Amino acid sequence: MKDIIVNRDFYQKIICLFGLLFLLVTGLHGQTAQDSLAIKQVALDYIESQHNVKPEQFARSAHPRMVKRTFWTDKKTGKEYLRETYTDAMVLLAETYNKDGNGFPKNPKKKITILDIYKKTASVKLEADEWIDYMHIVKLNGKWQLVNVLWQFNDSADH
Repeated sequence: MKDIIVNRDFYQKIICLFGLLFLLVTGLHGQTAQDSLAIKQVALDYIESQHNVKPEQFARSAHPRMVKRTFWTDKKTGKEYLRETYTDAMVLLAETYNKDGNGFPKNPKKKITILDIYKKTASVKLEADEWIDYMHIVKLNGKWQLVNVLWQFNDSADH
């Protein structure tokens, strides 16, 4: 009977050791709560820089080569095409869009959902008042930065 108890204790220790090793190995490549907070902060900086007329807030969260895209309709031909905006134009937008305080509702909507995080990349959905943004955020040199945005108005006819 004593042999059975010793063997059971031995196997429990082995199972615990393998479990601990598994957690250590998978934890080395996993994201932390700090990563999730930093990713959400990038999305907040993106939208709140426009709300608060703070271009530096946008600039700190966007990669210099960030591209923002949407589909648009040419009024003369009725054909849809892709419109692109870059970091420099977004910094200018953050500096000017809400300068008079009438670009957004008093309590603007900003629902942020992290769709996926894999090592150094993340996909995020931002639901704002009149539109939705899908974002790609990358961790470069220890800092999460916005690199891609694909957006559309809630009503596609507004494009």
